[in-house]
Amino acid sequence: MARPLILFGVLLYTAGTLSMKTLDRVTLREGGSITIPCLYDNQYKQNTKYWCEGYFWNSCKITASTNAIGKWTITDYPADSIFTVKLHNLKSSDSGYYWCAVEIGNNEEPDDKKNLYVTVKKAPDVSVVSSSVSGHEGGDISVQCFYSSGYQNEVKQWCRYKDQSCYTVGRTNTSQNSSVQISDDGRRSFTVLMTGLRLTDSGWYYCSAGDLQAPVQLNVSDVVTTEGFVRNSFPKPAVSTDTSTEKNMPHREEHFCLSQN
Repeated sequence: MARPLILFGVLLYTAGTLSMKTLDRVTLREGGSITIPCLYDNQYKQNTKYWCEGYFWNSCKITASTNAIGKWTITDYPADSIFTVKLHNLKSSDSGYYWCAVEIGNNEEPDDKKNLYVTVKKAPDVSVVSSSVSGHEGGDISVQCFYSSGYQNEVKQWCRYKDQSCYTVGRTNTSQNSSVQISDDGRRSFTVLMTGLRLTDSGWYYCSAGDLQAPVQLNVSDVVTTEGFVRNSFPKPAVSTDTSTEKNMPHREEHFCLSQN
């Protein structure tokens, strides 16, 4: 009986460390900015969220947290179990591995985390015209995504962050939410058209070409009332931090885990 119990414990431990979701690889323009969404498990709504810089998890440097001032800005949306990290004024030296993480605070279970790689260069390989788009219920929106010549023959997709559902260039997909069509002009850009929007379409998406991604936030609001008011459906943030010096960072358990990238 001992062996099955041990195996069960290992499975629980592994599942706990894999619940965080974020992008895999992004490229940004020097001097630009980006907002990285980090999706966490519902059980961690009240836990501290933080952003860690470095290839090795055990030695990464915390540069933003929901309860301390840091280099970047974190905003938490507990209602949607997601927090965002705003990176700005980026330099090529900012390129490297980063981690979205939730502090668990005990020795039996490590902090929940997921890493991604950020590349800062003069001309990003995958980008979008705007990282935030708005529409109204029943209406349409379009998003233009750009890619470099090196990604011309790669698969192009539009994916929803929450459930990782993806739509591919050349196919028209109609779901319970809206119709999604992606067209590639073959000249370093493709366009995503979403029609028949619903309030439930609000959230985070990303354009992808090959292994690179560019996040986009979609906000769908109610139709304007006769009084001229719009009832906005996007959630309000619970916590936000400033961006200055790194201090008062939370204690973090040191766990020796290597990136798999």
